[in-house]
Amino acid sequence: MRALLFFTSLVLLSSAAAGQSPKALAFETASVKPSQRQIGADYNNQFAVSPSGITARNATLRRLVSEAYRLQVRQVLGPSWLDQDEYDIEARTGDPVVREELDLMLGTLLAERFHLKQHGETREMRAYELVADRAGPKIHPMKNGETARGGAGLHFHGDMRQFADFLAVQLSIPILDDPGQPGRAGGPAIPVLDKTGLPGTYDFTADIRPELGADSFTLWQRALREQLGLRIESRRGPVEVVVVDDAARIPTAN
Repeated sequence: MRALLFFTSLVLLSSAAAGQSPKALAFETASVKPSQRQIGADYNNQFAVSPSGITARNATLRRLVSEAYRLQVRQVLGPSWLDQDEYDIEARTGDPVVREELDLMLGTLLAERFHLKQHGETREMRAYELVADRAGPKIHPMKNGETARGGAGLHFHGDMRQFADFLAVQLSIPILDDPGQPGRAGGPAIPVLDKTGLPGTYDFTADIRPELGADSFTLWQRALREQLGLRIESRRGPVEVVVVDDAARIPTAN
């Protein structure tokens, strides 16, 4: 069923790229511009959605495409600059809409402003799956009106698919001999797919402490189980991907 929805969305967004998008799938107002300051792919770039629109800060085009198709960022393939340039977006709808409509509107926006051309494939590749641990999750979605909490460790705010994105970056950061030096993403780009089935928005911290001889996967697997009630499993099999065939690095002016 999910594959059917994915390829249906791909057909609709490809039609948008060809100039055939229905008016109802377009934002009423939208500002798209390069970010004034680059912050890098190691950070959890800000991407917020609401029934009235989308706000993005320092979002790469790979991140924006992944949000439009509701895929993990490592499932978006294309030129290396997709991770280098960053953009700020403020897009608003005329009336409140559901998330599925926002995704299609974002796809239309990318086609119009970046002249995005893409196609969908299923490729055989190695992937991690994020699942609930056998004893069940130890985290709970935020309630209406609840504010974000602080705490020691790496802070995360978002849904489980976004947490899978976050994990993909963290697992690609090698453990350094000198714990005083910051790590940089650069290891194998292995997708992390959300298979938790957990809805809602979460706000939590994960305390990851380097240990002699331990790699990123081992440290995160332990933290996921002990602190969050989750775990990651490694597999190889068919994975849905979007391949970016062409796009403009500088978006069309507002």
